[in-house]
Amino acid sequence: MARDDKADRLTRSPLHMLHRASQCAGDVFHGEIGGDDLTPRQYAVLLTVSQNEGISQTGLVERTGVDRSTLADIVRRMLKKGLLQRRRTKEDARAYAVKLTEEGKRQLRQADPVSRRVDDRILESLPTRQREQFLDDLAAIVTALNKAERQSEAAN
Repeated sequence: MARDDKADRLTRSPLHMLHRASQCAGDVFHGEIGGDDLTPRQYAVLLTVSQNEGISQTGLVERTGVDRSTLADIVRRMLKKGLLQRRRTKEDARAYAVKLTEEGKRQLRQADPVSRRVDDRILESLPTRQREQFLDDLAAIVTALNKAERQSEAAN
């Protein structure tokens, strides 16, 4: 295989290119948000909690796609920052219900327009006619891979 073929193989790898796109999007988010106060995953947690008051951490895992141990660490850090509060649920004493604090609501109000600008910047890299299809394609990939993962876990 020629050298150019090897380089092209990497740029034609969905795994590599999705990872690179994620890195670039994260860089844009951090550049827009300023400072190290909020990460894209923390924003996703704030937004999800705001839309699902009293959601369990398991529900957050399901809705955000963040793995269980990483999500527990994110929630722990956000509790320390005063962005979230949690309490044991009445239905299951082992589970936590998560809510936004006033500070969490304030941070979400500040971050929401930033996140929208980042989304716009990312999509502006594509021709207008391709943007909706791109989002649909990403959703299809996530749906298919999540389904395959659940089937694999059920088989084990």
